[in-house]
Parts: sequence; C-alpha cells; structure tokens
Amino acid sequence: MGRARLRQRVPDRPPRSIPDRLWDELFTTMNCDRDRALLEIYVSSGARAEELLGITVGDIDWSGQRIYVITKGTRAREAVPVYPQGLFRMALYLDTAGTPTGGAPVWQTLRGPERPLTCWAMRRVMQRANTLLGTNWSLHDLRHTAAYRMANSGKLTLPEVQTIMRHSDIHTTGRYLAVHIEELFDKLTEHCSAPRPPRHYPAGYATADIEAVFGG
Repeated sequence: MGRARLRQRVPDRPPRSIPDRLWDELFTTMNCDRDRALLEIYVSSGARAEELLGITVGDIDWSGQRIYVITKGTRAREAVPVYPQGLFRMALYLDTAGTPTGGAPVWQTLRGPERPLTCWAMRRVMQRANTLLGTNWSLHDLRHTAAYRMANSGKLTLPEVQTIMRHSDIHTTGRYLAVHIEELFDKLTEHCSAPRPPRHYPAGYATADIEAVFGG
C-alpha cells in the first residue's frame, strides 16, 4: 500500500545504541555496585528495563550464567544469558546490600526503608548521568546497545540474536546490522595517525638509485 498524497516519507533510522567510547563514559558515572551491576546486565542480557528490575534471587542461575525474566507481552518466564562480569558485579552488590528474602526483587533502593527499585528510580539514575555528561541516553538505549553488539559481533547469527532478544520478527533484529558513524570517525582517526610502513625493495638495488628515481 503506497503513501497517502502529500504525506512525507519518514526515514527508517536504526535503533539508537551507545558507541563503546560513550558507553565507557556512561559507566564511569555510576557510583555504586548496584547501578554498575544493572548497567552491565542490561547491556549483556538485552533485558527490558522492567524485566530486569523484577527478578528475584530465584531467577538467577549463577552457574549457568543466565537470569530468568518475565517477558513483556507474553508474560512467559524465559532465560536470557548474562556476561560473567555482570554476575560478578551483581554479587558485589548483594554482598554489600544483603540478599532480599521472601521473594522480593533483587534490586532495592539504597536510602530510606528497603523497597524495590522502580523504573522511575532507575530513570533518575540515567538522568543524573546524562546531566553530568551532557547526553540523553535512555534505559531502552541499553537494550538497543545489547542487540547492536550481539548482531555485529560476528559470533552470533541473526536468528540467535533474535532468540536472545526475544524479538517476534527477525526483521526487527536485522535493523541492528548497522555501523555507528562515531565508530567510523574513530577508526579513520586511528588509520590516519598510524605510522607509514617502511618501503622494502628487492635486494640488489642501490638505495641512491631508488631515491633518484622515486624520491627520498
């Protein structure tokens, strides 16, 4: 079906993810084990904001390096992988804050009476980081970043990334096969600043003759 007359075409922009250099800057603004653990697990699991905030101790499979989340929409309990570094940081957080009991969510507030960390409170964490950095990253950008890294790693097929991200349509997953313009700038700068490789000529040619012909 074509566009209606006089209706402007909306550009199909790739999902917004955080380039590695800017991710490092964002991560350094996190000032406690809880927030560092959350960012690590968001960007390694691809879990949605509310999915990760809802996990309990029983949803953590330490040896299997995965967590179980209640998937938005289907409400199914599904496993998602987590990098060892993310689990390590979560263990540091639990060692400091203590392990919640009675089936309470793992992530708790740090001040005042103990209560589950909400999406609103986690957005405030991101807002404080954005204020320091002059950026405007959102919680959902962390999920986009996870999908972008997986899709462009060269180690996972697109259907495998689709399974991890729990996309219903593989075309959604395919939108992450893109290149950051910031990464192109970084690579071009690295290329231009690299020293020129020395010239090598076959044995038997005099250096003076070569310089006379090709220049010094």
